[in-house]
Amino acid sequence: MNFKLLLSITFLVTLSAYSFASPLLDSVGFENLNGKKVILHKLDPKDNYYSIGRRYNVKPAAIIEFNNNAPLKIGVIIKVPTDQPFTTTSTAQTQQQPVYQAPVSQQPPVQKPAPSTPVNNGPTIITQEYKVSAGETLFSIAKRFDSTVDDITSINGLTSTNLTAGQILKVRSGVATPPPAAPPARVAAKRDSTSPSFLDSANYERRLSANKYGLFEKNEKGVATWIEDTSIDPNKKLVLHRTAPIGTVIKITNPMTNRTTFAKVVGRINDNESTKDCILVMTKNVAESIGALDKRIHVNISYGSPTNE
Repeated sequence: MNFKLLLSITFLVTLSAYSFASPLLDSVGFENLNGKKVILHKLDPKDNYYSIGRRYNVKPAAIIEFNNNAPLKIGVIIKVPTDQPFTTTSTAQTQQQPVYQAPVSQQPPVQKPAPSTPVNNGPTIITQEYKVSAGETLFSIAKRFDSTVDDITSINGLTSTNLTAGQILKVRSGVATPPPAAPPARVAAKRDSTSPSFLDSANYERRLSANKYGLFEKNEKGVATWIEDTSIDPNKKLVLHRTAPIGTVIKITNPMTNRTTFAKVVGRINDNESTKDCILVMTKNVAESIGALDKRIHVNISYGSPTNE
């Protein structure tokens, strides 16, 4: 009897030790950030910031801020900050995994932490594959990935600006053309001479650098509201706008939180008591992505327009 009892206790102790020693199934390694453990998580098709937060018992807002609200792409590794102490076991696991790898290329294991000395002072250029959604344009895709229409056209060998839903494009992030070089003093003087009424305009437009595609950037400021509709997929980011063409991808920024996201125009705004004087009506997913705390908030939006009217 004593031998059976001893055997049972030994089995339970071994099982408990194994459970606590096993890493999280979805993590691919860890990093040390000022003595705290940072989990490296590889994204799968069903992941979003909220599901990842529930999985690791970390607030989604903390994960979003730590990753600069980066778009989630399948296969990309994001970092999840925790308050757990960093241990030698975590170090061993981190050395077995690449700190970061692009979804379309295989990199050998990195033995040093990610914050290594950069090769140059320019932006990090990452090449990845992107599946085109219905209504998207080269301009909207370039804006989303901080790229340019010319670069996407060049690396994909495109002979036309027309895109089809489901088309796979190679996109390089971080290659957006810098603004024209000009002495800082001249730029400051030009802004100082601009009338306040122009800077505060709710519908001011500026023409982009002249290009053969005839696209112009349109910027607006105003009030936006969000709705919660159970018939809409909660993971989709959709908006209603008064004039933007259906399918246009709009960049939305909350000036109170400085958070930015992108959403697709799927219809027009119908004026009622809740949407009066609004320039944008968002789904709840969009509102949460930019940190909206109230039903009506001020937003800054920009999108590509084929005309300069």
